[in-house]
Amino acid sequence: MRKLLLVLALVLSGCAHSVHQVHTSDFYPKVAIERGDMVKAQAEQFTVMGFVSETNYVDQAYVSLLNKCTGGYVTGITTQYWTSLGFFSWTNKIRMEGLCVK
Repeated sequence: MRKLLLVLALVLSGCAHSVHQVHTSDFYPKVAIERGDMVKAQAEQFTVMGFVSETNYVDQAYVSLLNKCTGGYVTGITTQYWTSLGFFSWTNKIRMEGLCVK
């Protein structure tokens, strides 16, 4: 009985990760990559059985990315969207990276 409970606990506590999309914006205006600095931002949304409380996590990541580039603009933004799965729950995650040109 103990072995069955141990195996059941291990199976139910497992997790997985799934990358859904990777998107890259254009580089406009065209600048040399050496002229800028890479900036990164990340946000996430926790979901339990389809119920969420945080619905603007993508906007938060974008605003955070722009705030890391004061006095300039961000170009060549790469957006990665993935999900980390758990037991009856999952976490949607987004990471944005871009070139900050001042």
